[in-house]
Order: sequence, then structure tokens, then C-alpha cells
Amino acid sequence: MALLNILTAPDPRLKQKSTPVGTVTPEVRQLMDDMLETMYAAPGIGLAAPQVGVLKRVIVVDISPEPEKRAPLRMADPELTWVSDEDADFEEGCLSVPQHYSNVVRPAAIRVRYKDETNAERELEATGLLATCIQHEIDHLDGVLFIDHISALKRNIILRKLLKTKKSATSAAPVA
Repeated sequence: MALLNILTAPDPRLKQKSTPVGTVTPEVRQLMDDMLETMYAAPGIGLAAPQVGVLKRVIVVDISPEPEKRAPLRMADPELTWVSDEDADFEEGCLSVPQHYSNVVRPAAIRVRYKDETNAERELEATGLLATCIQHEIDHLDGVLFIDHISALKRNIILRKLLKTKKSATSAAPVA
């Protein structure tokens, strides 16, 4: 397994739409494993392939609070087949929007159909944090960040701060 580089906003690749996987191949399984390792190291509870520069419909999720109780989900071509009418409001963060958080309202319960790492068709019903996390990661596959769900004013403040951080990191880099 390998640690992958996580893209940060406002990288334009994060706004692109991902293409379906179709069949989970050994390469897709390796991507899923590498994404999980990267997510755990970050640390985070979800990661989408576009966040590591791969425009494929692949996400990994694990909301387990402790390493010894890990329960990773590997999903290729995830698709929401049902969402509840009831909403839930969670404070969200994102590995591609580091150190910024905001409340986002999403459906409280969902049903998602996907292919697992063995290429088996699966369906999962989720509520609470798991439902929020899956929706957040599926958004990435469509080029949507959690900050796209908040006010334009808050979003622009966050993006300006991220751009300033990126520029100062670039200018502070040693010249070879």
C-alpha cells in the first residue's frame, strides 16, 4: 500500500466529475487500499478518488473511532437510491479543505447501491454520521465540496484562506 497525495481546494481537479469504474479490477482494489491507508494517516473518516487526483467513482469510508475497531467500506460506483425526507445537520470538515468546518444539512437517512472490493453488488442503509459521510464523499465524485453547501460569503472566506496558505507554502519552498 502507498500513501497518496491529497489535493486541497481550490485545486480545479476537485471540481471535475468522475467517471464510472464499471468493474472492480485489481488496480481499483489497490486504489481502494491506498486510499484507506491515506485516509487513516491523514486522519479522516472518508476519502474520494478525486481527492487523490483519480477521476474515478471510488470512495472509502470508516467512521470507527478507534483503530482496533476499524470497519472500512470500499465503494465503487456508489449511487444513492433513496434519501429520507428528514434532514440532519452535522458539522463537516474535509481533507481537501483542511482546518475548516461548517454545518451542512443533508438527508438524515440514505440507501446506497455500490460495488465492493470483490465487485459484488451491495446495498446499504445508513443514518447519522455514516449517512452524512457517504453523501459527502459521493459529492466529491460530482465535483462538489462541502463548502458548496454553505453560504457564498463563508465559502469565499475559506477559499481565500486556503489560497493564501497555498501561496505562502509555495513561496517558502526551498529553491533547488
